[in-house]
Amino acid sequence: MTDITDRLSLSSCWCSARHQDGYEMIEEVLGLGFKRIELSHGIRISLVPGILKAVEEGIIEVGSVHNFCPLPNTVQHAAPNLYQPSSSDSRERDLWHRYSLQTLDFAVKVGAPRIVMHSGSVHYFFWSPEARLERWIDKAGLEANELREHKAFRKRCDRTLKRIKRSAKPWLGRIHESYQKLMPEVSERGLTLGVENREGLEELPIDSDFEAFLDAFEEGSPVGYWHDCGHAQLKHQFGLMDHAEHLEKMAPRLIGFHLHDVSEGGKDHQTPGTGVIDFKMIARFVRPEHSLTLELSPSLTKDQVLQSKDYIADCLA
Repeated sequence: MTDITDRLSLSSCWCSARHQDGYEMIEEVLGLGFKRIELSHGIRISLVPGILKAVEEGIIEVGSVHNFCPLPNTVQHAAPNLYQPSSSDSRERDLWHRYSLQTLDFAVKVGAPRIVMHSGSVHYFFWSPEARLERWIDKAGLEANELREHKAFRKRCDRTLKRIKRSAKPWLGRIHESYQKLMPEVSERGLTLGVENREGLEELPIDSDFEAFLDAFEEGSPVGYWHDCGHAQLKHQFGLMDHAEHLEKMAPRLIGFHLHDVSEGGKDHQTPGTGVIDFKMIARFVRPEHSLTLELSPSLTKDQVLQSKDYIADCLA
């Protein structure tokens, strides 16, 4: 248990919004028994001095940072999809590159070896396939735990995903170009990008194409797979993947995990052990070199954070 507890980071997404001083934020994390933190995509510029002071004093280890970190000067709320590498607008891609570089430099300053990345999405000008599917679910009155076995939903979901996949090629091309442009800077700094699986159907890469997406990079490129357990479970509830089979396929490329639970009703970032995720299954894929981060909702209490830490330590020990 001690080994897992020492390795486990708490994502700052749980507490960054309510702090005005980064040092105090770090002290709160330390007070809950964590030795590591993931600096997430809600780190405002005002929090940076205190964070750097805590790192310089050696009281905390930063296991990873989540792009964009810190946020652009004018942004005061978590915004990981503010600029997308998939965008058809070259100005937006340039801004994605600029603030991703800022994240890389910040990672070096705080000693974080890994960057968690969102990779953009397919964009539709009018009603998107995913939005139409969500409207149908609402109209049908279906709960998240009913979707996987609901035949009418499965047919609609399959059609939706096929339409998205047909549209995805140019967007994926721009994502690869954006990552390739960033890759020399990543290598120069000795960092690794962790491409995160996402919960949205239109977010890229599509889960079934994740292996091919990573294989398209040159061998030895500093990029791997970052597995978000909650996002995968939501897709599992949709019948879009088998959670365990997906992890089995992606295991050779795994570098880190976001750990949180999902309720039967489909609410994620909940206390591990209170929802539907099989963390004993997750534990089969955890290796000593993997980053482990509890990514919990800000609505959870300190007691729930402690409960989450103890539960994960027991499951992964």
